[in-house]
Amino acid sequence: MSSAPLRSPTLRPHRMKKDESFLGKLGGTLARKKKAKEVSDLQEEGKNAINAPMSPATIDIHPEDTLLEENEERTMIDPNSKEDSKFKELIKVLIDWINDVLVEERIIVKHLEEDLYDGQVLQKLLEKLADRKLNVAEVTQSEIGQKQKLQTVLEAVHDLLRPHGWTIKWNVDSIHGKNLISILHLLVALAMHFRAPIRLPEHVSVQVVVVRKREGLLQTAHVTEELTTTTEMMMGRFERDAFDTLFDHAPDKLSVVKKSLITFVNKHLNKLNLEVTELETQFADGVYLVLLMGLLEDYFVPLHNFYLTPESFDQKVHNVSFAFELMQDGGLKKPKARPEDVVNLDLKSTLRVLYNLFTKYKNVE
Repeated sequence: MSSAPLRSPTLRPHRMKKDESFLGKLGGTLARKKKAKEVSDLQEEGKNAINAPMSPATIDIHPEDTLLEENEERTMIDPNSKEDSKFKELIKVLIDWINDVLVEERIIVKHLEEDLYDGQVLQKLLEKLADRKLNVAEVTQSEIGQKQKLQTVLEAVHDLLRPHGWTIKWNVDSIHGKNLISILHLLVALAMHFRAPIRLPEHVSVQVVVVRKREGLLQTAHVTEELTTTTEMMMGRFERDAFDTLFDHAPDKLSVVKKSLITFVNKHLNKLNLEVTELETQFADGVYLVLLMGLLEDYFVPLHNFYLTPESFDQKVHNVSFAFELMQDGGLKKPKARPEDVVNLDLKSTLRVLYNLFTKYKNVE
């Protein structure tokens, strides 16, 4: 016969006097309600400020975005800007570029804000691009450790960019705070500095809502943030040449220039039974450029040095880069255009390359 289980002694709560219990509960309830109302009012104030008549759309903001200290400010991207096709393209191009660079590290970036804020991916990206090792801890979980790593990485970035006149539009706090605008400015600068084999969409701008707290009140302003300009300006090529003037002020003369260059290249390519009719597309894979250099300099280019039928973007870039090397071997200066620009069907870049050849070899039979 089993014995009944032992019961733990029940602790009886100390009975408070009725008036003390009621007042205590009432005071606690009122305090909690007051605190909740303060938070709710502040959040509502922030939302109302954001959603003022001048605002083009409702901003979906987090509560912490409206809980600001005096003189503190936060920035948020207008939802309409997030849906802009150029803005989306810029993010996609940058994510694909990072993943291509870090493919050997088995790192896959999906969201710029969430994947780059702690400095880990930025460290690997800079080490790969600059071919140098940074003296930082590999894995840091604490906020202090992450910010220390970011500080080291960003200092290395600044050392690279400042001598070339880049304006620094980011800092440790903005990157760690997952500020997408700051992260995009940083990545665009790195892509341009290291001549990434990508084509960034030009003239990408976003509307940014800036919320500031002044004398206890939230104030808002809408500003336009420019993320990209033209490829040439971002590359620091501010010197204008005849082709800039031609495109900007004399587009009617563009067809005359194109016809002259087509006549020039066909004079030589016809010797191989080749003919060009469209400058924009037929030089994009680099094959005709390589063959043309061989004809102009009167030598045979070994077929194993380039891709005769390139299929991938990288193979086309290889061909154009190889043609540029042949041009420099022939005494020409390094072309102003990037190989990637030619591959990406940038007409102005292609015309610059061909015009340089025309200037040097126009009297060659």
